Amino acid sequence: MVAAGPGCVTDGVHDAEMDVATGLVQLTGLVQGIYTRVSERHDLTPVQARLLCVLLGGPRGMAELARCFGVEKAALTGLMNRAERRGLAQRSSVPGDRRAVQVTLTDAGRQAAIAFHAEVSAELGHLTSQLTPHDRELFRGMTAEIIARCRTSSLSDTC
Repeated sequence: MVAAGPGCVTDGVHDAEMDVATGLVQLTGLVQGIYTRVSERHDLTPVQARLLCVLLGGPRGMAELARCFGVEKAALTGLMNRAERRGLAQRSSVPGDRRAVQVTLTDAGRQAAIAFHAEVSAELGHLTSQLTPHDRELFRGMTAEIIARCRTSSLSDTC
C-alpha cells in the first residue's frame, strides 16, 4: 500500500514507509473486521456486542450508555428495545430516582457477552501472536497509555 496522505492508504506500503496515522488506520480496519466477523458468528451486530461487553462490567445508566456510545438517549432506546426483545439485557428503575433507568445483562446476555468476549479476544490475539513477548508487552503498554491519555481529554468516550 502507498500512503496517499496522513491516514489514507492505497496498495503497496512497505513497513519503512508507513507513518503512525496510516498504521493506526490499517490496524483499526483489521480490528473492526475481526469484531464484525465474530459478532456475526454470535448473531449480534457489532454495536450489540459492544453493549453486552460494556454491561459485563455491571449495570449502567441509560444516560451513561448514551454518552459511551456517542448517541442521543432516543437512539440508545432502539438498541435497548432490540436487546430486550432478544432477552439479552433489561432496563429497570433506579431505587430512589424515579426518572433514572439502569441497564443490566440477563443471564442469557451475560453468557452471550462472555462467549463473544472470549472469541473476539482470541481472534484479536492473533494480530500480535507473531510478536515477541517483549514486543507484545511494549505494544500493550503503549496502547494503554494512549487510551488513558485520551480518556482524560475530550478525544474519548467514557467506556
